[in-house]
Amino acid sequence: MLNEGDVGRLLAPFQLGLTPRQVGQLLTYLELLLRWNRRINLTGIRVAEECVTRHFGESVYLARWVQLHGSLLDIGSGAGFPGLALKISFPQLAVTLLEPIAKKRAFLKEVARACGMESVEVRGERLEDFQVPASPFDAATARAVGRLERLVSRAARCLKQGGRLCLWLTREQAGRLGEPQSLIEWDVPISIPLARQREIWVGRRTPLSLAP
Repeated sequence: MLNEGDVGRLLAPFQLGLTPRQVGQLLTYLELLLRWNRRINLTGIRVAEECVTRHFGESVYLARWVQLHGSLLDIGSGAGFPGLALKISFPQLAVTLLEPIAKKRAFLKEVARACGMESVEVRGERLEDFQVPASPFDAATARAVGRLERLVSRAARCLKQGGRLCLWLTREQAGRLGEPQSLIEWDVPISIPLARQREIWVGRRTPLSLAP
């Protein structure tokens, strides 16, 4: 099993500056991920070192560029990346995880419990069935998802005006975004360390996208 020094070395290219408590949470999360992954298919990555860089490093790298606050909707959470990993960087964030598979929801709840995370809600709806709350979200995230045009449109309607949508995409996927600028105004994509073809796309919900 990896230790704190190993995590620091592996995450050095991401320049995250995690506290000892945050590194401890990451190690707890990682141990659960590797153990549960033997029984249910949480991730195709089986090597601990690669889990740290590909899942934790790439997810939490957003924190170097964007300060999240308030509430976050994580779409298609799976094993919790990026939404639950970002909770490590932003402990005060209220996180709602959408994951339709029951076994994965059980895993997400166990990680939140074991890591001492508060204000984490795990829900079984798909995005198309999710009822937007009276107070929309400050941010939404999604990683390894398909049907981008539908996702962007539906996710935008879950956000407050000016709320951020953050997508982890390959450059090929980004070229197929094709979403009208009236919904999301995209910033320059963020290149991810150690990843030649993967980027983080961050945009803001525009006033025009508030119309039903």
